Amino acid sequence: MGRRKVEIKRIEDKSCRQTAFCKRRKGLMKKARELSILCDVDVGVVIISNRGRLHEFSSTNSLTGILQRYESHVEAEKEISAEIQVAESKYSRFMPMGELLQETDRQLEETNADDFTVSDLIHLENELQTALIQTRSRKTHMLLESVKHLHEKENLLREENKLLEDNIARIKKNGEVNEMSTDFTDLPPRHIICRQQRVTLNFL
Repeated sequence: MGRRKVEIKRIEDKSCRQTAFCKRRKGLMKKARELSILCDVDVGVVIISNRGRLHEFSSTNSLTGILQRYESHVEAEKEISAEIQVAESKYSRFMPMGELLQETDRQLEETNADDFTVSDLIHLENELQTALIQTRSRKTHMLLESVKHLHEKENLLREENKLLEDNIARIKKNGEVNEMSTDFTDLPPRHIICRQQRVTLNFL
């Protein structure tokens, strides 16, 4: 018979729940350690039991450093999202930029500019100003997305560079070991050396 699938729900029995917690906590810590070693990544795990006891694991010297990096990353994401939301909410009431430009072109084509009154020109100026604001908002949004993408690409390149450096160091180390092995193979066999020594002693 195959292994019975465990139903994921709260364990009612207190003793069984505590036993399961201890086993699965150790398994989680083991998996986190293996992940950090195999993939060369920084891993932090924080577990707080129902009794309020803290259990933690860090692949680095300090879990605080990982948490600080996490908080700084979250704050940067929040700032970018807030700026985008402000820009979108600020200009969402305006006519879409494409329609606004088409409307402006239509007014210029249908009416001679000399026939415009001051109020017409002010209205046209406001529409052009709105289109300019929307264009700048769109440009800011695209720049923020580009910066975010570049940061992600930079982190990926750093990880790849570190992996390449580790591979180069490993190759150099293996090359030194192979050179040492080659040097040892060039030496004459031990029994030949001993025989030569015995012949020399007999001659003396």
